[in-house]
Amino acid sequence: MTAEASVQPRIGVGAVILNERNEVLLVWRNRQPEQYTWSIPGGKVDPYESVETAVIREIKEEVDLDIAIDKLLCTAETIQPEQQEHWISILYSTRVTGGIARNLEEGGAIGEIGWFPLDDLPSPLACFAIPGLEAVKQFHLYSED
Repeated sequence: MTAEASVQPRIGVGAVILNERNEVLLVWRNRQPEQYTWSIPGGKVDPYESVETAVIREIKEEVDLDIAIDKLLCTAETIQPEQQEHWISILYSTRVTGGIARNLEEGGAIGEIGWFPLDDLPSPLACFAIPGLEAVKQFHLYSED
């Protein structure tokens, strides 16, 4: 079996979390996949875990927030053969129901975290995060008319 044949696509989840000022929570990725980029928080779906349960769990584990899912935003696909990474991710629009955002993975997968205005996002952004951020921008752009 070749190295390429041994890599299987993985399922991931991500949350676009907005606060009351319409700022989005982003995390700095210290590790692959998409190392050294700003991303929405999220992670992998464990075996026999629903994607909705996974996104709620991952957000609690990474940034110590309790969230509620508002809506399915979109899917995102990240293919990086040079890193032997292939992710298919389900991205949700969510809201905070409890807690204050803090980095629970300091020195691990996540560097810093921060709230950013949707119209002034940092760079570089993770490929994984872009479809969700664009979808939520469109949703807010049209809902404010």
